[in-house]
Amino acid sequence: MTFDPVFLSSLTLVLTAFAGAFIIALWVSLVIWTYRDIRARTRDPLIQTLAALLVAVLNLPGVLVYLILRPPRTLEEEYQHTLEEEALLQALEDLPLCPGCERRVKEDWQICPNCHTKLKKTCHNCSKFMELSWNICPFCGTPAPGMRVEATSLSDALKNLKIDDDPSEVKTE
Repeated sequence: MTFDPVFLSSLTLVLTAFAGAFIIALWVSLVIWTYRDIRARTRDPLIQTLAALLVAVLNLPGVLVYLILRPPRTLEEEYQHTLEEEALLQALEDLPLCPGCERRVKEDWQICPNCHTKLKKTCHNCSKFMELSWNICPFCGTPAPGMRVEATSLSDALKNLKIDDDPSEVKTE
């Protein structure tokens, strides 16, 4: 089998052309990728232009330098991070403060664990927590002990009193 120098030369030329086209396509795609990536990470047009020029001039070493220097998060990721921080701060602000020590307390705590200040009182009828300022339980409608009750009959007032059934047992001291 004989080698034709013209064929070998034309094959080398075609392979060189394909390699050159590939390298140019790679170079252009790296510049475009860098520009799109930096636009997602910053709004500063000068930084966007400098990053694209860095990759355009230095090619692969420019991409490595860009990857080292680029901002770690995109603008969208930064926005999501800010929203998460605001949600956490809002959740902390929603917690009530102890009137005694002004530390955060939970809604269902009856006593502050730090300064032992009474935060809530218990309803005598349904045992649910009530605010200290409430005069009536909002859950069962029972008035707080010692509160004046309007428009009650004598039988309603005597209903809650304990009366001994045997009057002969009188305590004498």
